[in-house]
Amino acid sequence: MKITVVGTGYVGLVTGACFAEVGHDVMCVDNDESKIAMLRRMEMPIYEIGLQELVERNVAGKRLHFTTSIEEGTDFAEVIFIAVGTPPGYRGEANLSYVEQVGRTVAEHMTSYRLLVEKSTVPVNTGMQLKRTITKYIEGGLDFDVASNPEFLREGTAIEDAFQPDRIVIGVESERAAKLLREVYDPIVKKSGCEFLVMNIASAELTKHASNSFLAMKISYINAVSRVCELAGADVEQVAHGMGLDSRIGQKFLNAGVGYGGSCFPKDVDAFIHLSDQLGYDFQLLKEVQRINQNQREHMLQKIKHELWVMQDKTIAILGLAFKPGTDDLRQAPSLYFVPQLIEARAKLKLWDPIASDNFKKLYPDLTYCDDILDCAKDADMVLILTEWPEVRDLDLKKLKKAMAVPVVMDGRNVFDPAEMHRLGFIYHSMGRP
Repeated sequence: MKITVVGTGYVGLVTGACFAEVGHDVMCVDNDESKIAMLRRMEMPIYEIGLQELVERNVAGKRLHFTTSIEEGTDFAEVIFIAVGTPPGYRGEANLSYVEQVGRTVAEHMTSYRLLVEKSTVPVNTGMQLKRTITKYIEGGLDFDVASNPEFLREGTAIEDAFQPDRIVIGVESERAAKLLREVYDPIVKKSGCEFLVMNIASAELTKHASNSFLAMKISYINAVSRVCELAGADVEQVAHGMGLDSRIGQKFLNAGVGYGGSCFPKDVDAFIHLSDQLGYDFQLLKEVQRINQNQREHMLQKIKHELWVMQDKTIAILGLAFKPGTDDLRQAPSLYFVPQLIEARAKLKLWDPIASDNFKKLYPDLTYCDDILDCAKDADMVLILTEWPEVRDLDLKKLKKAMAVPVVMDGRNVFDPAEMHRLGFIYHSMGRP
């Protein structure tokens, strides 16, 4: 089956490559000429585990193609997935200008039936607006459909999530659209055994925001519990484990730390709050989720200030810049909160991340970056852990202590065991643990 995917970011490129891997003929479109040029040279514009090999294999198999021409993409396939960016816009609402532009351009160039599928995360009723746009610019009374197919990919495990999804959600208005999307996903459904859920477009659109906002709420809840644990002398990890064994709650997303980040949770919670306000509902619960998330970072900063007393001229080694392991994505990463705060306090910073350092250098080119963790920690007055990379978990703690000027570790991801750290002679602070 021929498929066009418009947008080659995290969602678009992974989606296109995975569709090609299961046997479809896929054309990926992006108006960024430099990005398409990179892809044609087999250079990935993003980091995702396994993506390089997946793209190379399917380009070699002539199932994956790249172009800057949306006109070419429109002519190529009957099914067109829209996976362009929807960044935060005016007063928290999603910026849908890229989605609108795709709809308009496809409408102006289509010569027969097309199914346009929202893959980007969009607010409810975007499908209705997209349909209005296409109707305005289409010529000749051609038939078309709009559908919603929200993605549930996690950065760092996106390819695994694409091939082994929990569920596939589609929102459609016609049986024709549903049949086409069943054909698209049939190889994945057969192999994974996942549920293929068909609903109306508004319900599908809302499912994505409701899901991500619930997960963000779960993270903020356990972070709030971690504050109570610190005050009570309890261990949040033991509490979370006891909670998670309840099948109604589950173990996932119960890790206390310095808060969630990334491109999805902050943006989707903002967008859901804004949407609710527009519809006349004051979503106070989600506003509190946002507040708790921000307070976790402020709480850790106060711990740092209390431990160092005077931060000026103190050397702080920051381990982890990406918002989570397995990605080079910095969007809403905790590092983007702590680094400017510590710079303002005139601390001396040394930074380490196995993948995201190059992206961080674009923002802070004058800081000191290290390729080796122990080099980063050398002569440091404090180590601050912001990303739970495997390399951090596997650290030789005796060598770490020897490298540091003062063995102080602020663990924003609860990587290490407090009893072991104290036994080794570290001054150790974590989140929600005595």
